Amino acid sequence: MSDKTLTRADLSEAVYQEVGLSRNESADLVESVLKEVSDSLVSASNVKISSFGSFLVRQKGGRIGRNPKTGEEVPIEPRRVLVFRPSHVLKERINNGMRSK
Repeated sequence: MSDKTLTRADLSEAVYQEVGLSRNESADLVESVLKEVSDSLVSASNVKISSFGSFLVRQKGGRIGRNPKTGEEVPIEPRRVLVFRPSHVLKERINNGMRSK
């Protein structure tokens, strides 16, 4: 497995190479797409990207947890969590990519 992490700079470079925009325009495009996705998630809208997957915001209720070191009960506040569900196309691509290596 590769330890390489895909960064914003990598995405900007890929847009620059594939689309032919300037490096600054490519970086601005990546930033605006990421901002649109994050703004939608903040407003509790789900984001679905065809052939990639869906980002869902789920509400988790409050509960009583336990500190694993001390065993002390601790209240856990209700919160919203981000969940990613990959599409079947993405799952298939990942699994087929693993077989070919």
